[in-house]
Amino acid sequence: MERTFAIIKPDAVERKLAGKILDRIEANGFAIRGMKKIKMTREQAEGFYYVHKERPFFNDLCAFMSRSPVIVLCLEKDNAIADWRTLMGATNPANAEAGTIRKDFAINIEENSAHGSDAPETAAFEIPYFFNAFELV
Repeated sequence: MERTFAIIKPDAVERKLAGKILDRIEANGFAIRGMKKIKMTREQAEGFYYVHKERPFFNDLCAFMSRSPVIVLCLEKDNAIADWRTLMGATNPANAEAGTIRKDFAINIEENSAHGSDAPETAAFEIPYFFNAFELV
């Protein structure tokens, strides 16, 4: 079994789409090992997205991710990282396949409703950034 990290982003939480996204997660065979609703501070967002700190979109991304609550998740299944990325769809919803979370729910490339780890090393950083061992079941 593999674990991955996911976020239901502010745009989706604000529009009350979390339940629909959670339904898709479970319908696609993921076990939810950790889940909580949080309001990231600007500093937490900057720490989480530090790999993008030199990119021109960094400030806007951190402002977006800290503007309102998100739902953070630790998901588990065989091939979890690749399967979650497939279920999310392309970063730009205009390029996402029909039936993916981003195609169905995203507003635009910036407000694209979901985040997911892109590699085992990323998941190994992202999961403990938001969850301690006692919060994962």
